[in-house]
Amino acid sequence: MSMKAANWNTLQEVLVREGVTRKAFSGEGATLALHVLQPGHEPKPHSHAYEQIVYILSGKVKFHIGEESVLLEAGGLLAVPPNVTHYAEVVGDEPVYNLDVFTPKRDEYAS
Repeated sequence: MSMKAANWNTLQEVLVREGVTRKAFSGEGATLALHVLQPGHEPKPHSHAYEQIVYILSGKVKFHIGEESVLLEAGGLLAVPPNVTHYAEVVGDEPVYNLDVFTPKRDEYAS
């Protein structure tokens, strides 16, 4: 086993698409990702094979999972099951800082 360590402040920020950026760090079985959603970004409904735990650090977002939706603010938590369509809409004029944990790890988010 070899230890994997990094400094969050020096991780590369990736432009996912206009209005959405991401930083990520993965271990053997999970990925931690910080998504920053800007007001006015275009929501993209999607699904994936990963369970996703959402933690809103700041801002306000309307999160849609399947046919349900919930308004989340700082401190809000949400579990997104695998293979269910979901997306987030920023509410208001403040960027949303959304910390996600994915399991299993997302190789495409390699850090």
